[in-house]
Amino acid sequence: MSVLRISAFSDGTRGGNPAGVWIGDALPDTADMQAIAAEVGFSETAFAAPEADAWRVRYFSPAMEVPFCGHATIALGAALAHRFGERTFKLHLNDAVISVSGQRDGSTIAAALQSPPTRSAPLDAGLRDELLNLFGYASSDLDPRLPPAKIHGGADHVLLGLQSREALARMAYDFDRGRALMAREGLITIALVSVETPRLFHVRNAFAAGGVVEDPATGAAAAAFAGYLRDIGWPHGGAIDIVQGEDMGARSLIRAEIGAAKGSSIRVSGAARFMKD
Repeated sequence: MSVLRISAFSDGTRGGNPAGVWIGDALPDTADMQAIAAEVGFSETAFAAPEADAWRVRYFSPAMEVPFCGHATIALGAALAHRFGERTFKLHLNDAVISVSGQRDGSTIAAALQSPPTRSAPLDAGLRDELLNLFGYASSDLDPRLPPAKIHGGADHVLLGLQSREALARMAYDFDRGRALMAREGLITIALVSVETPRLFHVRNAFAAGGVVEDPATGAAAAAFAGYLRDIGWPHGGAIDIVQGEDMGARSLIRAEIGAAKGSSIRVSGAARFMKD
C-alpha cells in the first residue's frame, strides 16, 4: 500500500503540517512502520487497519513511535472520509480510544478529533530553568498568566508561556541538547505560547524527540494546552484558536473546543488537503 501525503490544519489551500497516512488490511510489523515513517520523512505517519467496528492506529515519527499525534489523526480522518464517506470513525490507539470525523469542504476536508483525556501539573522549577536556558530565555520572558506546566492530552508535553509574540519569534535551541532533555523527561514536544487575546494564541512546538526541530501544527499539544487552560480557570469561552507555523512559513490553524468537565476530551479541528507527490 502506498502512503498518502496530507497536510493537516492547513490555512485554506496553503500551510499546515504534512503527515503520512498508510491504510491497509493489517498493520505492518513495527520495524517496517518505523522504516516507512523514516522514509516519508514527515514529523509523523499514521498507520491504520480495520479492527472490529473501529480502526487500529499507530503513529511513528522518523525517530520513534509516539502514543498520539493530532495532526496525523486529522490527516487520517480526511483519508478515511475520502475513501469511505463522511462520518465519524472510532480509533483504537495504543493507550486510548478516540474518534475522528471528516467532511468535504470545497478543495479541503474539514476534520475533527476527540482527544484522549487531558491533565496538567505545575512544572518543577529546576526543569523550568533548564528549558529557559535551552531556548535562551530569561525568567522575565515568561507570561505570569500561563504558569509553566507539564500538560497531557494523549502524550506528554511541557508548556512555557511567553510575554510577547517577539519572544516567540526568536525561538531557537540546540537540537541535540533538546533531544536529550526530552528523552530524559519523556516529552513529545515543548510548547511555547504567546497570547494575542484570551481566545487566540500563537504557538511554536519543538519536536526534537521525534527527530524534527519544529512542528508547524501539533494537534496533540493543542488538546493538552486547551485542557491546561481549563485547569487554570482561563476565560476561554468554550473554544480557542491557535496559529502555528508562521515562523516556518507554514501557517497552520487549529481550533480546540473545551468542555466544562475537568480532564475530559478536547475536540480539535481543522482543514486537511491532499498533497501532490
